[in-house]
Amino acid sequence: MSEQVAPPPAPNAAPPEPGVQPPPPAEPPAKKTGGRKALGIIGAIVAFLVIAGLKFGVGSAIGNFLNKDETAEAKSGDCIAELPEVTGAQEEKVDGAKVVECTSTEAAFTVVGRADGQTAAQARAGDACEQFFKEGEEGYVFSSIEPGKTGYVLCLTKKA
Repeated sequence: MSEQVAPPPAPNAAPPEPGVQPPPPAEPPAKKTGGRKALGIIGAIVAFLVIAGLKFGVGSAIGNFLNKDETAEAKSGDCIAELPEVTGAQEEKVDGAKVVECTSTEAAFTVVGRADGQTAAQARAGDACEQFFKEGEEGYVFSSIEPGKTGYVLCLTKKA
């Protein structure tokens, strides 16, 4: 149960006249919570994302975020998890290729070389990897190249 009590009179204030109610105490000023500032920051972030989506393509921005190329930073000495088996000049689209620890049971291939700035035609030819494969060694070429652009080629050998 709460009870409202009148504040004590100010030290130099005249005593209230009988029958006259003293004025209610002034309400303290409202505190600013920063709500508008937070809304402004959120609005700026949303505006940035909309502009980035328009500039770089919403599908592309979202697609790259959701389907990150896990082999994009692969380098010589890294290991790649199992990929579909292909023979000869056969090509196969692969989703979910990833770099794994070479000590992992998932490690199936070793990256022996990498060539950046390759076109799809160059990747199909496989010339960029010839220098990385030893004579008599079975080599595989893994590429990540968007149509009409350049990308990278990883030169792989089966992990022993």
